[in-house]
This record gives sequence, structure tokens and C-alpha cells, in this order.
Amino acid sequence: MATMTDCDVAIVGGGLAGSLTALALAARHPHVSLRLLESDDRLGGNHIWSFFDSDVDAGDRWLVEPLIAHRWPEGYEVRFPGHCRQLAVPYNSITSARLDAHVRERLGDAVLTGAQATGLTPTSVTLSDGRVVRAKAVLDARGGGDLSALRCGWQKFVGQTLRLRAPHGLSRPVVMDATVEQMDGYRFVYLLPWDERTVFVEDTYYSDTPNLDVPMLGARIAAYARARDWQVEEVVHGESGVLPVVHGGDFDRFWPQDDPVARLGARAALFQPMTGYSLPDAVRFALRLANEWPVEGQLLAQATRGWARDHWRQGAYYRLLGRMLFGAARPDQRWRIFERFYRLDPSLIGRFYAGRSTLGDRIRILCGRPPVPIRDAMRALLSPPA
Repeated sequence: MATMTDCDVAIVGGGLAGSLTALALAARHPHVSLRLLESDDRLGGNHIWSFFDSDVDAGDRWLVEPLIAHRWPEGYEVRFPGHCRQLAVPYNSITSARLDAHVRERLGDAVLTGAQATGLTPTSVTLSDGRVVRAKAVLDARGGGDLSALRCGWQKFVGQTLRLRAPHGLSRPVVMDATVEQMDGYRFVYLLPWDERTVFVEDTYYSDTPNLDVPMLGARIAAYARARDWQVEEVVHGESGVLPVVHGGDFDRFWPQDDPVARLGARAALFQPMTGYSLPDAVRFALRLANEWPVEGQLLAQATRGWARDHWRQGAYYRLLGRMLFGAARPDQRWRIFERFYRLDPSLIGRFYAGRSTLGDRIRILCGRPPVPIRDAMRALLSPPA
């Protein structure tokens, strides 16, 4: 059995969380030898990650700044039946192509793609070709995890980048266009104008099931474009995904206490439960680990599990909101919850997406006349969280 060169830390999974952690460790500890192992042929898969300026602390911005492919300093807008609003919070998007290029430039030979991990211990990674990476610490960033331990709704989507024959007329992103026909739960269209004739269009659903019919949603994107008199020259990019919207579950079953391997990202449930939104937590985790390094072997597993357990406890309020969304609102009326939310103070909205809602924010979100039947809301609020 061939053994690769030993290293200080091996990160298994080159998605957003794994890549950010590798970048943070390399920047803060340049003498640490690391390996970033990814089963695919490039890092980041086929994704676009977007974030508000308020999601990332100013002092942490250096980590994501080189990854930004598009920035809209004028902010974004939302559209609901009878209510449209522009919010002046700058918006940013990271593409997987930019992530892959930057991480390879910074880490060089430390990046190993086409590396399928078949076995992990606190100090080694076995690959499908028989090679073994020996490390002082191993981090599992492969995403997913045992979702059977969690109670979930689903945010699912198909997105396409369209090249148009004429300008689309958008000056800023539309984070939610909920004026579309409602079906399969809460449906909205997400728009990112790359340039005056190129726009990313994503058809998104907060649904009770993870089932995703990619051709059908592609047809709905085409219909959306036709309804706006956009003549499509070419579909230059496509992606799809299904994210868990966690509203209950058993953390100790999701990440057993006796699991000796450290985790990060979605595999550690480090995301905003109500949205499935992971970038703010990925940045915080990467920098926290870099600041507290070195932590090795099973001690690293204990530390990362403790951080994730604290995050799970702090997410209880967002899981409660998820129970209201999926348990109290009729699927075709879920848009009303978001419409009401987007009438609130912009700072509150920003803290919500960043997973940093204050006590006052939490009271404000729940107070007033609920946009769902009161009896159903009470049943959802009083239902057990797991």
C-alpha cells in the first residue's frame, strides 16, 4: 500500500467550508503542511454562493474578498404580490470557478482532486486507490451527514445563466421574486444580473419533499424569461441543489459523541437552520480553527463537536421558525411569511441571515398578527422539536 507524504492537517472535501478552512490555516500558519482532498476534478463543485455585506465581519472580509466574482454595492430587491422593496445592503456572489482558481493559486500542490476518501480516522485518510494520507489532524468536510437524524423541510432549486439578445433591464439582484405562480410550497425566482445581457435565473422552492425535477424547473425558467420578453441566445451555465431546512432533530444522533473524526461545514450542521445558508458559519469556523490552531487528532474532534453543539443550541429559535413555516402555513400561502418578514427593519433582516438575531429581533419577528392561522401557529410552536 502506497503512503503519501505526511502532513499536519488533511481536510477531506473541497467545497466552500473545506476550502475556506484550508485558506485560513495557510494564511495564519504558513508553516503548517496541509492537504485539501476533493473527490471531484475541481473544488467547489458547480455552485454560486452569495452573501450580504452584513454576513461577514469587516475584520474577516479578507478571507472571502478574493473569491468574489460579482458585487452589487447598490444592494438588492425583493418582490411580492402587492409589495416590492429595495434594500441598500451590498450583495456579493462567489462562483465555484473563482473558488477553484484562487485556492489552487494559494495552496498549489496541497490541493489533490480526484481523491475519493474511503476511510477516515483522527490521523489518517485512506483513498480509493489505496493511498493513505497520514496527518496530525483530519477534518471531514464532505457535506451531508446523516440527515435521517434531522427533521427537515427542503429548499431546492434549479439555476441557469442566460445570455440574452438584448439587455434584461435589471440593475441589482432580485433575491426573491414571489410574484410567480405558487406551487410545491413557497416558490420564488432569484435573479443575479452578471452584465447587461447576462442574468442568472434560479427557480427555488421551500418544499415538503427533496424531489427535484430538473427538466421541469428548466422549462419554468424558460417560461419566466418569455414572460419578461427576454430572448435567450444561450444557456451558458446550469446548476441544481437541495438544501435541508432543519426544524428539529437529534444532534447526538447526527454527530455521535463517540465519533473520533473532526467535522466542519454541513457535515457538522454548521448552517443557518431556517435558510440552509452556510457561508457566514463557514467563515467563522475557518477563522476560529485558525486562531486556535494547533488542535490535533481526537482533541480536534472534541473541540469541533463542541463548537457545533453550541451552534445547534443557538439555532433553536430558527428551527422554531422552520416548524411554523412547514407546520403552520399552507404550502401555497408560505409566501406570506416572507412577505411580512421583508417589511421589517433592514438591520434585523441582515442579522437574521447572518444567524445573529438579537432577543429584540426574535420578539419582533414573532409579534403582531401572524401571517398563518393562529391555531396552526400555536400547534407548530408547541410541537416537539425532535
